[in-house]
Amino acid sequence: MITVNPDGKIMVRRCLVTLRPFRLFVLGIGFFSLCFLMTSLGGQLSARRPGDSPFTIRTEVLGGPESRGVLRKMSDLLELMAKRMDALARLENGSELHRASGDGHFAADRFPPGAGLMERIQAIAQNVSDIAVKVDQILRHSLILHSKVSEGRRDQCEAPSDPKFPDCSGKVEWMRARWTSDPCYAFFGVDGTECSFLIYLSEVEWFCPPLPWRNQTATQMAPKPLPKVQAVFRSNLSHLLELMGSGKESLIFMKKRTKRLTAQWALAAQRLAQKLGSVWRDQKQILVHIGFLTEESGDVFSPRVLKGGPLGEMVQWADILATLYVLGHGLRITVSLKELQSNLGVPPGRGNCPLTMPLPFDLIYTDYHGLQQMKQHMGLSFKKYRCRIRVIDTFGTEPAYNHEEYATLHGYRTNWGYWNLNPKQFMTMFPHTPDNSFMGFVSEELNETEKQLIRGGKASNMAVVYGKEASIWKGKDKFLGVLNKYMEIHGTVYYESQRPPEVPAFVKNHGLLPQPEFQQLLRKAKLFIGFGFPYEGPAPLEAIANGCVFLQARFSPPHSSLNHEFFRGKPTSRELFSQHPYAENFIGKPHVWTVDYNNSEEFEAAIKAIMRTQVDPYLPYEYSCEGMLERIHAYIQHQDFCAAPGPVPPGARAPQSPFVLAPNATHLEWAQNASSAPGAWPPAHSLRAWLAAAGRACTDACLDRGLICEPSFFPFLNSRDAFQKLQVPCDSTESEMNHLYPAFAQPGRECFLQKEPLLFSCAGSSTKYHRLCPCRDFRKGQVALCQDCL
Repeated sequence: MITVNPDGKIMVRRCLVTLRPFRLFVLGIGFFSLCFLMTSLGGQLSARRPGDSPFTIRTEVLGGPESRGVLRKMSDLLELMAKRMDALARLENGSELHRASGDGHFAADRFPPGAGLMERIQAIAQNVSDIAVKVDQILRHSLILHSKVSEGRRDQCEAPSDPKFPDCSGKVEWMRARWTSDPCYAFFGVDGTECSFLIYLSEVEWFCPPLPWRNQTATQMAPKPLPKVQAVFRSNLSHLLELMGSGKESLIFMKKRTKRLTAQWALAAQRLAQKLGSVWRDQKQILVHIGFLTEESGDVFSPRVLKGGPLGEMVQWADILATLYVLGHGLRITVSLKELQSNLGVPPGRGNCPLTMPLPFDLIYTDYHGLQQMKQHMGLSFKKYRCRIRVIDTFGTEPAYNHEEYATLHGYRTNWGYWNLNPKQFMTMFPHTPDNSFMGFVSEELNETEKQLIRGGKASNMAVVYGKEASIWKGKDKFLGVLNKYMEIHGTVYYESQRPPEVPAFVKNHGLLPQPEFQQLLRKAKLFIGFGFPYEGPAPLEAIANGCVFLQARFSPPHSSLNHEFFRGKPTSRELFSQHPYAENFIGKPHVWTVDYNNSEEFEAAIKAIMRTQVDPYLPYEYSCEGMLERIHAYIQHQDFCAAPGPVPPGARAPQSPFVLAPNATHLEWAQNASSAPGAWPPAHSLRAWLAAAGRACTDACLDRGLICEPSFFPFLNSRDAFQKLQVPCDSTESEMNHLYPAFAQPGRECFLQKEPLLFSCAGSSTKYHRLCPCRDFRKGQVALCQDCL
């Protein structure tokens, strides 16, 4: 009979209380040891080639003695733990059996025997020991094999001296010092050896020549291009709504807009299909990455959708998606960085390596946030594929800000510029910067029945104020007081509980309205009035399309980055002479009135005149669904920024000049008997070249003559011959980097040619220069396209 004193019994029970958690702790130690085993091998599971199994350990990069030492230490540690646990386990077993005699069979069922714990520990130790032996054998075999291979390839793994690859040796030096700085190098097989550096630099990147002893078949075989497929217009947008996703208020807003305009998109597609006839349209694979909606960029827009925040960007993006889809192209949409990386094929790491596969997209539409994300994660592939990118850029990017070196040297560098893209890759909301491409958006188009209803339902004395945020109304009491004498004023200012104090009591504030209700309000109103902000939004066009007159302020001096905080840092020197220059310059009276709000008499007289004026709903063709489809179709089919430049370099003389002086001797025209420049778009025969007055930008010089500046024609004019044909005396001719060239300087009779093609610019002026300006005609209601551009 065994006796146990009370103190011993208490001590055993205390020990048992601690033993049960300790069993879990030991099992955890075992699991942690196995995890530590994997990581101690130098992270080789992640450093695999694209074709390896996820569980393949590459023996050629295992760290010999270090790995063996770690495995032995782990095995010894587990054996020591097993010995120390043995006595405690026996004590636990005895205690459990003693308790089981009083508790019946339940104790045996509830508590596993301590022997099971010991078996698990011993099994872990044995497994680690077995792994250590196997790894030791593999390492010994690998070292022997590696020494033989090294002897055979020592001469073949030296950086070659090849004038075609001048950066090779420097890149090898960089790899020696920095290859561990990014896991992506190990992902592509770099292991610290000279051979792995050269293989990577010749087969993944392109700084070194191919190694002669490597199998070149896989490297040289580029993937076969997919057969061309004809794009077919779509009228059912239900699949597009699925592609757009959900979960963000901004996406919900965009989907509602797209769904509401489905019928108009379908009708527009039918009209454009009839206009184009049997013209073949290539179907493109297009990625749309809306960078400003990603969490990484802050996504400041989504939370403000329901609080009166700006919706112009989301209106435009919704219409871009609809346009690309209706035109029949393959579409992929991303609003997160993770989705972007997956679709591009970004390797694991910090973004220093190229993509793991050729870019599967013909075009990428994104914004400045998305552009930055792509540059950060695409490595060298960004430079290779950036010609396929189209950047949605509301206010435009002028060439002087786009060219990194020039912007840095001449004070044009901003937070948003210096991308060295072709300026036509930037796509604006309005056609204010001809150096860029005009993307636009759409306004709802009314049918004849709706127009008749509007004519009969207009209130002659009702005004709606342009401004959903209370801050826009601040300090506008004087204007509102004058307007209130003649009209009933309505507002759509967002508020949560209390009426905003900035909105006078005599204003009927509806709060923030859904888009259909806002449209109905505009259809009743006579006047839509702006107070100077926001700039260049879609609302004035929507108001004009619903039969309103738009009244806006004239800015004197004009607003720009020089005098207004809103434009500071934007990559443009453009000056705004009114809140909405497009409405002023391309629509004008009777639909648009631009007056000096500081002149109370002029302001009041304009209100009286507007009340007497009858206007019908008006929508410029380029802002209709059909107009946007037509424009983007032309861009996709004809704009190619990946092709090598065609025109002759600065100062080179063509065998025969394609220009003739116009009969009135004021400008140059493309000669009728001259061959059209192959591949040029717009077609070169639409070119008209003028010498602008000193201090006049080409943008304005062309508009003065009812034409549009066309920057793609600058290379044709960038020669001494063009000046001679215009009878301009050039005593000297020089080529320099300057965004105002080609130009003529009157003092000294000097002619200057452009040295850098990316700096050809319609924008910019100086009183020192007469700029040589390329102009073209345009289609009625579609300034982005010339008469023969379709």
